[in-house]
Amino acid sequence: MGLWRRSDPDSCPNDHSPDCNNIQFIQGGFETRNGRNIYPITAGTGVPNVLMVKNFPKIHNESLLLLDDSGNIYDTGSPTPLTPILSIPSPIFVDFGLVPFQGRAYISPADDKHGLDAEFVYVYLGDGTPARKAAGIPPVDADGALTAANSATAGNVESGIHIFGVVYETDTGFLTQIGPDTLATVTADGTHKVDLSNIPVSPNSYVTKRHIVASRAIDPTTYTGDTRGYELFFVPDGVIEDNTTTTLTVNFFDVELLEDATHLLDILSEIPAGKHLTMYRSRLINSTQSSEEDQSNVLVSFPGEPEAFDAVTGIIQLATPGNARITTCQELRDVLYIFRDAETFATQDNGDDPSSWPITTVDQGLGCSVNGIAVSLDVGAINVDYLILVNFSGVFLFNGTFAFPELSWKIADIFQELEFVDFRNVEIYNDTILKRLYIILPDQQVLLLGDYQLGLNPDKLRWCPWTFDVEVTSMCLTNFNQLIIASTQAIA
Repeated sequence: MGLWRRSDPDSCPNDHSPDCNNIQFIQGGFETRNGRNIYPITAGTGVPNVLMVKNFPKIHNESLLLLDDSGNIYDTGSPTPLTPILSIPSPIFVDFGLVPFQGRAYISPADDKHGLDAEFVYVYLGDGTPARKAAGIPPVDADGALTAANSATAGNVESGIHIFGVVYETDTGFLTQIGPDTLATVTADGTHKVDLSNIPVSPNSYVTKRHIVASRAIDPTTYTGDTRGYELFFVPDGVIEDNTTTTLTVNFFDVELLEDATHLLDILSEIPAGKHLTMYRSRLINSTQSSEEDQSNVLVSFPGEPEAFDAVTGIIQLATPGNARITTCQELRDVLYIFRDAETFATQDNGDDPSSWPITTVDQGLGCSVNGIAVSLDVGAINVDYLILVNFSGVFLFNGTFAFPELSWKIADIFQELEFVDFRNVEIYNDTILKRLYIILPDQQVLLLGDYQLGLNPDKLRWCPWTFDVEVTSMCLTNFNQLIIASTQAIA
């Protein structure tokens, strides 16, 4: 029944062992664990000195993203796997948040506590081309001084002042803020179309389209002159399917202006890097930014738009006792749980802005460590109807509350021997096929196996340390039922 490491060794039951190592459990017994092979990256060559490895599921296949100790991230599925897709030369770049989405990856560089200072979330298209900053810079006057004038062609633009602007669309579908800096205006006569000239052209190659936005007719006698103080709408047939055309003639009735674009005025052009990324109700969740006041903030994107964050209303903010920081977030049963090292909170989408979502305190003594929620293959951390997580007290089953006794009850002494500082390096994965938990315990340079073929409860779990001839720095699971381990000493 595996390792027993609780209290005095004399208390070890007869069917357990106070000292076992490098075994795996089979029906009716155990055997020596499987050996390891070098992961084939390309023609016998590998990436050395790997600090972090994560599985990157794509549309039709999967690959690994590897972070080395020089601040380079590689994609093993890239056409040029030994060419970095992201490089940030910082000695504290030791971790990164990752969310796969529709074949691309959102990557957030981090140190061991929070997102890297003065860094951002990046988007990687999965094809080997370098990752770029997610979101995008809006039109500015230098891109084109937009002008609007009554056309010589008869049309339906209603009488009054109309404000016009431009929105860039990127190759990932992100819509930028409205620009340029100076929005154009025209006093329509009510019987003609409107000609737009000097439409901004983005200097960025990732911009693939542009959208024209406009206000409904404004009475000239009440016009304030504040071009950003009026509702703006996407103009029907106002999409320019390229990033080169600089003129367009538009024609619309006010009643056709239905799709509001005003919310784009507060969209972030750059997304600050957080320690952890996850998804909740098709929203990207970004937690623990680098600045002290932001370490208790959770940034929440618009549904289905992982790069669109409202700078005002897209924030969940916890109270800040001392230096307590958010460590991770995870959805379970349509609830978003927010964890600190020793606290747990819950919130839920109420159909309004994230800043209005109610926050409930779940536990003020137990939380979760960074990277401490068990990931099940590439489907996130949810398995059936519970989470498995690691904190200072051990390994727990969490279904909205922490279940006692903890899953690691038999090996409680191992967790009591750990220093709190070491928990920033803990990782846990859940192999739902072989029914195994894998946990990195960095200070002991071991990988801890928890076999639950007999049942996922403290009595039935069988534990065993696995040691290797290299120090294990990170690990992940692939859909091919492979456990991938990484090391700064050698490729594993």
